[in-house]
Amino acid sequence: QVQLVESGGGLVQPGGSLRLSCAASGFTFSDYAMSWYRQAPGKERELVATVRSAGGRTNYGDSVKGRFTISRDNAKNTVYLQMNSLKPDDSAVYYCNVWYFKPYWGQGTQVTVSS
Repeated sequence: QVQLVESGGGLVQPGGSLRLSCAASGFTFSDYAMSWYRQAPGKERELVATVRSAGGRTNYGDSVKGRFTISRDNAKNTVYLQMNSLKPDDSAVYYCNVWYFKPYWGQGTQVTVSS
């Protein structure tokens, strides 16, 4: 049974940083690409970043390039999202995602950027 459990969200001031974590289980973690998505109220869910399985190649949404970094630790079955220079527009629920025959999602973690 695939499980994705996010953590690390919270309230941060503009310009601050947060690191999100997603602990995965129920599949061979190292074999699959992992992604972070986010969804703000009244908006569609959008792709934030993806890290591939082999080689760890990454790609990012245009709105977070240069500020966010996705990484993975295959020994810990965990994917991370380091978020720097946060802006109020980054406020959203952040979800971890894997395509394992179908899409799986975590429960989400709230990130609020506000002074």
